Amino acid sequence: MDDDLILKNAKPVPRYTSYPTAPHFSEAVGCSEYETWLSAIEPGEALSIYAHVPYCDRLCWFCACHTKQTLRYEPVATYLNGLHREIAAIGGRVNGQAKVTALHLGGGSPTLLRPDDLIALKQAFARHFAFSGDCEISVEMDPNDLDEARHDALAAIGMTRASFGVQDFDPVVQKAINRIQTFEQTRDAIEASRARGVRSVNCDVLYGLPYQSLPSLEATIDAVTSLAPDRVALFGYAHVPWMKKHQSMIPDESLPGIVERFDQMSRAAEMLVAAGYEAVGIDHFAKPDDSLAIASREGRLRRNFQGYTTDSAETLIGLGASSIGQFRQGYVQNMPATGEYLRQAEQTGLAAIRGYRLTPDDRLRARVIASIMCDFSFSFAEVSGEFPGGGAVIEEAKLFRARDVDGLTTIEDGIFRLTARGRPFARSVAAVFDAHLQSGRGRHSVAV
Repeated sequence: MDDDLILKNAKPVPRYTSYPTAPHFSEAVGCSEYETWLSAIEPGEALSIYAHVPYCDRLCWFCACHTKQTLRYEPVATYLNGLHREIAAIGGRVNGQAKVTALHLGGGSPTLLRPDDLIALKQAFARHFAFSGDCEISVEMDPNDLDEARHDALAAIGMTRASFGVQDFDPVVQKAINRIQTFEQTRDAIEASRARGVRSVNCDVLYGLPYQSLPSLEATIDAVTSLAPDRVALFGYAHVPWMKKHQSMIPDESLPGIVERFDQMSRAAEMLVAAGYEAVGIDHFAKPDDSLAIASREGRLRRNFQGYTTDSAETLIGLGASSIGQFRQGYVQNMPATGEYLRQAEQTGLAAIRGYRLTPDDRLRARVIASIMCDFSFSFAEVSGEFPGGGAVIEEAKLFRARDVDGLTTIEDGIFRLTARGRPFARSVAAVFDAHLQSGRGRHSVAV
């Protein structure tokens, strides 16, 4: 692809795992609204739960997640006490007939939890929430944390999807990001999970890392596909040292430029498709028989704070420090600082500190942006039929198309659609419909 086209259209814009995005949350929404929204959950409604473990036994310098390093287990044990209190408090406010259809443990490194604590955590959820019989339980896995006892505990809690962070197998890149993880470690951990009945394995791969090159990334993709994961997530490294100070350990001059990043992304995607994976959205790849690929083909793909998903639940409850919940009415986010989170959990069981109440215009634009991110298109008829303000967005789409000299989009039969040339810039096109982006709040770090 032409370098000028890349430089022109690969803009630093949000990843759009929500709309509005988190920089637009405020303290105008807090625990009071949270309680009201929890009480409005309907009997029989499907629920999704995300639980955050903000600890790692080492700090990876590339990481932009809310986490901290600890070499002692005591802070983790203390945190778990607070998390158990929050689980009980939230569960007590949710209609007992609502069913949890998806549970995701993330971090940080949830696999640093001791086996008994992993099992106790799942038992706490089971005491305070009703689970559907086919609930999907996914866990973010660090092979460096895992041993036989932890694998057994993960099997005991019913884990159905294991998500392994790979990043890059090249030793030079691993040293630069402080994430030493051999291919053999990863292979053994995946095999151990599968031996215990895990139905689906995901691998995360990053491009745009320090000292990463096309040959090193190609070698990593070859290694990953040899493990035959069901899904691969291909993410661009987000360099945000102004937000995450430990990223200052990564020299700016070691990072590839925008065009080189784009070439890395394109080559990795090409290799994954050649290996038999179907492209899903902007950055996921799945085997044709995987539920994510099927949902994409059938137009049922969705996007939330965990990325692309088949989870159809309208309500996502976020538990733990910094977690974000999503409701029909809007978003809530817990206190990020673990000490203050624990104080609030001890006092009331609720730790919401900020959030956002959706307006009718937000709902309209959220729908359009989600459709672009998932399906690379949206229908004028659907937008105008479902939303009173749909006409304004349709005019914005027509205006963008009239100015689109690069051929990123088309409008045919009332469908605004990204072309093959435009799909790599889906986030930039989605940003056209982001009414909040013009406020200038928040700094977005990655163009591609």
